[in-house]
Amino acid sequence: MGRRHGLLVVLALIILLNVLFTPNFATLRNAEITLIQVVFVVLVGTGMTLVIALGGIDLSVGAVMGLASVITFQLLPYGPVVVIGAGLLTGLAVGLSNGILIASFGVQPLLVTLGSLIWVRGLAQVLSGGRKEYFQDPAMAFIGLGRVFGIPVQVLVAAVVALLVAMLVARTVFGRWLVAIGGNPNAARLAGLPFMATTVTAYALCGMLAGLAGVFITARVGSSDPTNFGVLIELDAIAAAVVGGTALAGGRANVLGTVIGALMLQLVTAAMIMNNVSFHYALIVKAVIILWAVRMQQAERS
Repeated sequence: MGRRHGLLVVLALIILLNVLFTPNFATLRNAEITLIQVVFVVLVGTGMTLVIALGGIDLSVGAVMGLASVITFQLLPYGPVVVIGAGLLTGLAVGLSNGILIASFGVQPLLVTLGSLIWVRGLAQVLSGGRKEYFQDPAMAFIGLGRVFGIPVQVLVAAVVALLVAMLVARTVFGRWLVAIGGNPNAARLAGLPFMATTVTAYALCGMLAGLAGVFITARVGSSDPTNFGVLIELDAIAAAVVGGTALAGGRANVLGTVIGALMLQLVTAAMIMNNVSFHYALIVKAVIILWAVRMQQAERS
């Protein structure tokens, strides 16, 4: 609880400084924009938290978003249920392949998911012919821009997903296996914990959430984009997880901390842009925050 309280204090401090020094920050419209912009990082970061807790990584999530975007466009005539299901299945297929290669053959997660980044993005290019496609669809417009009780649909879904995954980690046997295997893989194997099933499940969930993010960005923008959707989002997702307290070395998962981390990084970036500071400097500040979080983790382990 101490770590979570510390994150909330830092988040509150960032908000306070923005209220005092950033013009037009303290408005409902700006708060809504911030929440909408952070949806994709929350979805992908939630899944990334699971694989990082195992001591792994998934660099293919951005490419999965691009592929899910292409498949979303191609299946539009079949309705939103089919579209969302196809996006989830797309991510599931990539996540399963990543998890099986890592767990069964002992290949480094970095190498496996880097390879997946390449072939998945390539498949998206092949299926789409490398073209962006624009569309108008009322059901997809509701998924992308609709509201329920005045709250954007995508914000509600991201919040529910993060809460469910947080409960999965904190209150289920899977969550205990995840943390135990990530903390000490050899001891977990000797204790008879289901190393392969846990690893494959974590990567499958990570892929599914990236697929959902691909459907969401396609619905919001009203177009598919095999080239640009999801580019570098893996870095933002890793950053959110690390800042939120998930250990890069494995053995600790903090899903709600990832949500807070995503909000912190988004607020810092938005504040600098709103104060007419170049986006390039925002990237530098974000990098400093990430390095600070990693240094804090190293200090805790020493």
